Amino acid sequence: MSDFYQDGVITNFHNLTNRKVEELEYDLQVFSGRRSMGLILPSLFSELEGPALSRIVDELTKVPYLEEIVIGLDRADRDQFLFAREFFSRLPQRHRILWNDGPRLTALDEELKKENLSPNEPGKGRNVWFCVGYTLASRRTSVVGLHDCDIVTYSREMLARLMYPVANPNFHYDFCKGYYARVADGKFNGRVGRLLVFPLLKSLQIVYGHSDFLEYLRTFRYPLSGEFAMRTHVLNDLRIPSDWGLEIGVLSELHRNTATKRICQVDIADNYDHKHQPMSEEDASNGLQRMSIDITKALYRKMAILGVNITSESFRILKATYYRNALDMIDGFENDARMNGLSFDRHSEESAVELFSGAIMEAGQAFVDTPSEKPFIPSWSRVQSAFPDMLDRIHEAVEKDNEGDV
Repeated sequence: MSDFYQDGVITNFHNLTNRKVEELEYDLQVFSGRRSMGLILPSLFSELEGPALSRIVDELTKVPYLEEIVIGLDRADRDQFLFAREFFSRLPQRHRILWNDGPRLTALDEELKKENLSPNEPGKGRNVWFCVGYTLASRRTSVVGLHDCDIVTYSREMLARLMYPVANPNFHYDFCKGYYARVADGKFNGRVGRLLVFPLLKSLQIVYGHSDFLEYLRTFRYPLSGEFAMRTHVLNDLRIPSDWGLEIGVLSELHRNTATKRICQVDIADNYDHKHQPMSEEDASNGLQRMSIDITKALYRKMAILGVNITSESFRILKATYYRNALDMIDGFENDARMNGLSFDRHSEESAVELFSGAIMEAGQAFVDTPSEKPFIPSWSRVQSAFPDMLDRIHEAVEKDNEGDV
């Protein structure tokens, strides 16, 4: 698959020697004396009932260098929150659970909404945003990592490799993105990345002209990965999308705020698998169809911010260009699969491309129809300007939820 990627805009760390995780962790323990480290885990309560998160917690119990773990818990009632407190209690590190649906955080959220400073919709973006707020309020870490809670092949080596470039005080990186091969059960996964994002980025350059931003995005081996680490000072001015465009939105913000020489990516796993979303062909509000629309809208917004004149007429050209580029890439993926002894269902691949082609048009129409839409949750620096004590109040609410009666 290397033919479809470009290197050179940001630093890329390869996994060349399979260095032992114990060696990485020893270094990170040394680094922690100068750069304390934390981890954010955005989670749904339903993930506590699956096999992936239990394995993740088991692995994290062995991690020696983390100062704090911040867990965002969505869709949980009181009994489920109490269950979560017990579930995560085996973590030896200091850890705090944000009960996002609990009365204390809900009351603060309502206060923020009155000033249009709170996320408009529930979801991963909102969960991460509140976790970022608590991390800033806690002031315990100078480096923070984030990864999803549905990784069924998780190992603590993933976290160590992800944190290393940002935690090493001899390196100058402010942000690190994780990547990995999306191969499991004898076939390629990662359809949205392979079949939407890569051909779409190429097509956007063909239709709208060369862009340093698009070149920057094309450098990432897996721009949709949910695993990244950053210096905590980056978080204050980070504006987070509330929808499925979270990962693209974060990379866009980094491109705006941070020099590319301070951004890197790292190979964190030989084998990676997680919960897969359904295609949801009949329902544009769910599954990969919703994801593809949100991601495409995020790209349109960024292009418009850069001064590109995106019109309704150009979407038809973009759709046709994308369709041809995606089909050409399918040829390459099929050859790659055959060479590596993987199964390959060309019909399902081309069906996905047809679905994504429709998403390009639908996202374009939504972009044109809602010019006043606010795609980003306000940064925490803006929130603190309006509510100077809000971070302290969030910290107090979380402490009471975790250590007192609820």
